[in-house]
Amino acid sequence: MEFRVESPTRLDKFLAEQLQGFSRTKLVVLIEHEGVWVDGILRKPSFRVEPGMVVSLDEVEATPAHDLTPVPMDLDVVFEDSSFIVINKPRGLASHPAPGLREPTLVNGLLARWGSLSAGSAEYRPGIVHRLDKETTGLMVVAKTDAAHRHLAAQIAEKSAERRYVGLAQGVLGHSRLKIEAPIGRDRQDRRKMAVDPHGKPAVTHVKVLQESGGDSLIAARLETGRTHQIRVHLSASGHPLKGDTIYAKAPWSDGPLQLHAAYLGFKHPETETAVAFFALPPPDFEFEVSRQLVENW
Repeated sequence: MEFRVESPTRLDKFLAEQLQGFSRTKLVVLIEHEGVWVDGILRKPSFRVEPGMVVSLDEVEATPAHDLTPVPMDLDVVFEDSSFIVINKPRGLASHPAPGLREPTLVNGLLARWGSLSAGSAEYRPGIVHRLDKETTGLMVVAKTDAAHRHLAAQIAEKSAERRYVGLAQGVLGHSRLKIEAPIGRDRQDRRKMAVDPHGKPAVTHVKVLQESGGDSLIAARLETGRTHQIRVHLSASGHPLKGDTIYAKAPWSDGPLQLHAAYLGFKHPETETAVAFFALPPPDFEFEVSRQLVENW
């Protein structure tokens, strides 16, 4: 569908006026995750549209409210206190509800166990400070209080929180350390995917080769930013997709479970300001052995 702009305003506000019956929150999610084009260029919700511009997007289906029904789950709790929880998320569990997702998510499990969490950045993301892809395993911090959520989210935004991943990348990278700095946006041909795009959001990934074996590389990745599929997109764009990545790798390398695990998480405690750090071993289906010392020795 397409709409022509008649007066200057924000993109999200413009769509809210055109698509009656859809909340502005839903439209912001639509713009950020599904993609909305202004004169053929993907834009952010805050982008200012001007008269004569053409806004285009796919048909928007009416969807029921996100299901936040508590669902008991056997969660791997690494740490818990009065302000936050650290969870070792298993493979195959989405972090939070999303359009088209029918099965329970981590949020449903968290609500079953704790009942009340921080308000989060949206009503369907209580407690969720940062997310992991559904097939990515590893550490996530969940806020119990709004104050803790603000504190933790600020650390991630300010790049003072440490998030380190391990993964199995195809081929030999050629350098022991690599800084990948490339903006990421929604892929223009395949809306399931993200892609390196000069009009996308800034994204920076630091990569370190931990071990090489059989012509492939066990890598550690440290995030400066947290874009959707960031590590997967950056490594794929560099010619070294992750093993088991059914979106960004080609068969047979795409076969098997995704070899990406959030192994290390470090930040300042939101109440005491003391430094805390957590480590979780990869699941049994990870193809390389990883130790805490290997990941911490960055």
